[in-house]
Formats: sequence, C-alpha cells, structure tokens
Amino acid sequence: MSTAWIFLLLAGFFEICFTISLKYSQGFSKIIPSIITVIFIVMSFFAVSQSMKTIPIGTAYAVWAGIGAAGTVVTGIIFFGDSHHIVRLLSIMLIIIGIIGLKLVNVD
Repeated sequence: MSTAWIFLLLAGFFEICFTISLKYSQGFSKIIPSIITVIFIVMSFFAVSQSMKTIPIGTAYAVWAGIGAAGTVVTGIIFFGDSHHIVRLLSIMLIIIGIIGLKLVNVD
C-alpha cells in the first residue's frame, strides 16, 4: 500500500475521531472536546490533502467521506446505542464495498 493510501486511511480515521469528539463538544459549548475536535479536523484535512497528491480527487474524497461515514455509524452503534437495523447495516456494507472498489481500480 502506498503512502498516499495510508494518508487516506488516516484521514478517514481522524474524521471518525472528530465526529465523536464533536458529539462530546455539545455544540462547541465544552472547551476541551471542542479543542480536540478542531485538532482532529486539521489532522484529517492535512492527511486527505497529502493523499490527493497522487490519488485522484474524486476517489480520495469518496473514500475519505465513506470511511468517515461508515466508521462513525459503526462507532455510534457500538458505543452510543445507535440503531443497528438490518437496512442500516446493509447500507454501510454498500459504502464499504464502494471504498474497496475504488481502491481496486486506483492501484498505484
């Protein structure tokens, strides 16, 4: 796996982290979670920008957003008691399949 794809995976992970910390910031009303949120946002944007040096913009954005969306939904189910309805789980699987497909057609 190339460095660009590692940056992209990190960007997705940081996006999951910033959405979790955003929840804890309670609308940016709590200072420490708010600061953590901003740090993860900056890290996520930096990592995705590094990946876009070689990965096409459409692929990078779709994978970044997909990892963030799927990871946040899974995190919500595991840690926050969000719904785990079968249609929701199947929808997340479709996102993951799409991410894998984008990686397969963008081998570098």
